[in-house]
Amino acid sequence: MRESFEIRDTDAGGRIGELTVPRAGTTVETPALLPVINPNLDTISPRRLADEFGAEILITNSYIIHGDDTLHERALEEGLHDLLDFPGAIMTDSGSFQLSEYGEIDVTTEEILDFQREIGSDIATPVDIPTPPDVSHDRAASDLETTQERLEIAEDVDTGEMLVSAPVQGSTYPDLREQAGRHATGTDLDVFPVGAVVPLMNDYRYDDMIEVVAAAKRGLGADAPVHLFGAGHPMMFALAVAAGCDLFDSAAYALYARDDRYLTVRGTRHLADLDYLPCSCAVCTDHSPAELRALPDAERESELAAHNLHVTFAEIRRIKQAIRSGNLLELVEQRARSHPAMLDGYRTLLDHAAQLERSDPVSKGSFFYTSHESARRPEVVRHHRRLERLSVPDSLLLTVDRSAPDAGYDDVWRVQPPFGPFPRALSKTYPLTAETPERTDRAALEAAADGVARLVETSPETSVTLAHRDWPADVLERLPDGVALVDLADEA
Repeated sequence: MRESFEIRDTDAGGRIGELTVPRAGTTVETPALLPVINPNLDTISPRRLADEFGAEILITNSYIIHGDDTLHERALEEGLHDLLDFPGAIMTDSGSFQLSEYGEIDVTTEEILDFQREIGSDIATPVDIPTPPDVSHDRAASDLETTQERLEIAEDVDTGEMLVSAPVQGSTYPDLREQAGRHATGTDLDVFPVGAVVPLMNDYRYDDMIEVVAAAKRGLGADAPVHLFGAGHPMMFALAVAAGCDLFDSAAYALYARDDRYLTVRGTRHLADLDYLPCSCAVCTDHSPAELRALPDAERESELAAHNLHVTFAEIRRIKQAIRSGNLLELVEQRARSHPAMLDGYRTLLDHAAQLERSDPVSKGSFFYTSHESARRPEVVRHHRRLERLSVPDSLLLTVDRSAPDAGYDDVWRVQPPFGPFPRALSKTYPLTAETPERTDRAALEAAADGVARLVETSPETSVTLAHRDWPADVLERLPDGVALVDLADEA
C-alpha cells in the first residue's frame, strides 16, 4: 500500500483520492489539475491560481530554471515556493520534454533530482525517455529500458521528503506500457505519469490514448496515483478520469489564450467566431465577445486565460461530483458526443469494461441508459459474470413482461435489456433499477440475449424458455440452440 495515496470514492476506473505531499505539508484531493507555470512568463500568477481558482498543486520546469542563470540562483536562494509565490504543492518536470524536442539535454537524472530537491520541489521527476507514437517496437523497448534504468537510479538518490515520479513509457505498444507500469510500481517511487501522450491528443487519437492508459493501469497497482502528462483540454478529462487517471497538467489555458482561443467542455472556439459567450464565469459575465476582442493584447490574453481556467477547474469539480454520485460514465457519454474522436475514445474505454468493473462500485444511485454504448458498461459485464452465482431451477421461464404464461415452470425470471435475466427478488437492486428508454435499441437487446446465453452456459442442466416481444432474428441467433422461444407479440 502506497502511504502517499489513499482512495476515497470510485466509479468505473475513476476515483477521488488524497495525495499526501509531505514536503509541502499538504494533501491534494484528486482528480487534480496542475496548471503549468513557465517561470519566464506570468499569464496568471501562481498566487492567483491558488486564491481565485483553488489550485492545490501546480507544475513547473526545473530544467528551465536550472539553465537560466538568474532563475537558477534565485531558486537556490529563495526556494521554489517563494520564487513562484505559491502556497500549495509544486511538482517539477526534469527536461524530458526538451529531450524529446531537441534530442539532448545537459543534465543527468542524479543532477536534476538533486537540483529539484535543493530548490524545494515537492514532487520531482527523473530524466526519462518520452518515446513518440508509432516508432518501431525495438526502439520503444530500447528507450523503455533506458527509462527503467533511470528510475532505478532515482530510487538511490537521497530526496528526503520529496516525492519522486516514475514515468510510464512504451510508445503505442500496450505490452510495453503494461511492462513499464509493472516495473514502475515495483519501485519505491511515488507518482506515476503516463508519458508521451501529447502527440496522440494533438492528433485527436483518443482511442489510442485510452489503449495506452489501460495498458499502463494493468501494470500499475490499484493504489498508484496516475498522472496523464500534458492532458490539458477539459473536453477529455472525464474520459481520462474514467480510465483511471488522477492528475492532469495543463498549459492549454495559457497557450490557447495567447492564440485567442476560448475553451469549452465541448471543444475550442476562436474568439473571432463567437457572437455570444456560453459561460457564466466572471470573465464571460463581465464582457461580451466584442469587448474581449477590443482589449489590448496582454489584457485580452489574461482574461481568456482566466476563462479557460474557470472552465477547466469547473470540469474537475463536475467530475468529482459525478464520481461521488456514481454517474461518471453518463458524464463521459455526454462529453463523447462533442467530437467523433472522443466517441472513439469512449468506445475504446468500453472495450476494457471488464478491467473497469474491478474498481466499479457494486451499488450506486441509478443507472441511466442514454445510448447504445450504455449496453457495454461495467455494470452489464458484472451482471453477466454473476449469473453463475445464482441458484437456477430445473425449468425456467425468462420473460420480458408479465403477460407470459408461467404454468409448467419451476420459476419465472425477468429479462431486462441490457442486463438480461434475473430473479424477480433482485428487481429492486442496482443496476436492475436502471432508467431505460421505452424504445429499446438493438445493442440493449443483444446484451440481454448475451446474458441469457451466459445463464444457459453456466446452468447447462436447466431447461430455459425465453418469452420475448418481437426480438429481431439476428438477436435471437445469439442464443444457444436449446433455448425455447415464445414471441409474446404473436400471442397478443
